[in-house]
Amino acid sequence: MNLSVLDQSVIRKGSNATETFKETVQLAKRAEQLGYTRFWVAEHHNTNGIAGSSPEVLISHIASQTNRIRVGSGGVLLPQYSPYKVAENFKVLEALFPGRIDLGIGRSPGGSPNTRLALTDGVTKSLNEFPRQIKQLQTYLDHNIKDADEVLATPFIDTAAEVWILGITHRGARVAAEHGTAFTYGQFINPENGKRSLDYYHTHFQPSSTLKKPTTNVCVFVVCAPTDEQAEELALSQHLWLLAVGGSRKDIRIPSIEEAKKRFLSREEQAIIKENRKRMIIGSPTKVREELLRLSDHYQNDEFMVITNIYDFQAKVRSYELLAEMFL
Repeated sequence: MNLSVLDQSVIRKGSNATETFKETVQLAKRAEQLGYTRFWVAEHHNTNGIAGSSPEVLISHIASQTNRIRVGSGGVLLPQYSPYKVAENFKVLEALFPGRIDLGIGRSPGGSPNTRLALTDGVTKSLNEFPRQIKQLQTYLDHNIKDADEVLATPFIDTAAEVWILGITHRGARVAAEHGTAFTYGQFINPENGKRSLDYYHTHFQPSSTLKKPTTNVCVFVVCAPTDEQAEELALSQHLWLLAVGGSRKDIRIPSIEEAKKRFLSREEQAIIKENRKRMIIGSPTKVREELLRLSDHYQNDEFMVITNIYDFQAKVRSYELLAEMFL
């Protein structure tokens, strides 16, 4: 099984963005040593709890600090941007780090309506334009197109970033299949539609100039520790963090385990945490291995992208190490 990493650069309480980015780079280096396939960073805006607002900049820094692992976005929020500019950003990255860049694309609005308008410089843009934008992006990325009468994305290079569409419904799977891109299913966001989405993608995939056969991975929350009890304790901070994110609270920095233990949970919050567990795998190496193999059989995929948002950074690194010991 191939394993990859999605890191959102979540800020821990008591820390700051600078330290968080240092930890993201440290994790990327360790993931490369362990044999992980790719390392993606996310894009979030207008929040005090997630440092990663510019994946292109962070990708460049991480790729310069590593040697082999693929580095990419999970993902660039294309509806807010010009496909032309996104293509040029990733052509520059691919020129700097040939054969190592993934361009993950998301359809998310990127935040509140006011946040989105700030991203588009006040221009109202429809999310329904996403398929057209994907097609334009692919045209700009195609290094074989050299028509002098057209606007071309530079620099001209012999390779191209690998395009992935991120989705949490069969609609995203349909766009990926129709455009011949790779597809990531976000189980860590929506655990309900994965089977339908991946089946649709595999059945309807249309080969493109850059991808000849369907290619997928599934992104899931994982917390792994030497024992089930240790993993459950570490996951307390992730549970409380997800409550803050889901409740659209202003402070979504990740809390300590001590704070999580002291926090009184209402019945409604307890129910949300129980429901959120469908989005994650928590446990000892044996338990996590069994669950990942079960999901792999269910989805018929051979790559998982793992996201671990817990307070203790060393325990987070250890979780990825334990996964590597089982599969890589």
